[in-house]
Amino acid sequence: MSNQQIVQAVTSALSPQRVKTYEDAVVAVGDVGPAALTLYNWNAQVSGAFLAPLHICEVVIRNTVSEALTALYGARWPWSPTFERSLPSPPHDYNPRTDLQRVRTRQLTTGKVIPELKFVFWQKMFTSRFDVRIWDVHLRSVMPGLDPTKTVATLRDEIYNDLEQVRRLRNRIAHHEPIFRRGLREDLDKIRELIRFRCQLTAEWMMDRQRVTDYI
Repeated sequence: MSNQQIVQAVTSALSPQRVKTYEDAVVAVGDVGPAALTLYNWNAQVSGAFLAPLHICEVVIRNTVSEALTALYGARWPWSPTFERSLPSPPHDYNPRTDLQRVRTRQLTTGKVIPELKFVFWQKMFTSRFDVRIWDVHLRSVMPGLDPTKTVATLRDEIYNDLEQVRRLRNRIAHHEPIFRRGLREDLDKIRELIRFRCQLTAEWMMDRQRVTDYI
C-alpha cells in the first residue's frame, strides 16, 4: 500500500475537517498530507505525555484545598452547612454549590467526594471571596513553597490564573484537540510550580518521571 493511500485512509478515518487544522499548520511543507499526519501523531503523543503531570497536579490541588477546608470546617467539610452557604451559586455556567450537593448525595465519605468534584470546583476555591474565611489564615500553611514576599491575595490570584491555564490545557487534551500552538514548556512549568507550592520533593519527583520534555 502506498503512502498516499495510507494518508487518504487515515484522513478519512479521522475526518478531513479534523485533519485540516494540521494541514493548515504545515502548509509550507511540500507534501502536506504526510506532514499533517506526522503533526497529528506528535500532538497525540505529547497530549498523552501530559496526562501524568496533570494527574499529579490535580490530586495535589484537591488535597491542598481539602486540608484548608478540614482545618476550618472539620473532616466532613462537604456536609458543612456553613461551607455550603459560602459557595457561589450562579444561575448560569458552572455552579460550585450545586456540584457539591450533587456529589455528596452519592458518596458517604469526604475521601469519595473529593475526586468526584470537577476540576473547576477546586479552581473556584481560589477566588477572592474566600480570602478572609480561608486563605488569609491557611494559604501559607497548606502551600509552604509560596513566595514569602507576596501578599496572600496576590498569591491566591496567581494560583487561580495558573489553574485556569492548566484547566484549559486539560480540557483540550480530554477532547482530543490540538495543543501544538500552545506554549507547552510554559504549561509544564505551571504544573510543576503548582505542585512545588505544596511540596518541592513531589514536584521534583514528577519532573524526573514526566515524558513531556521528550517531545518539546
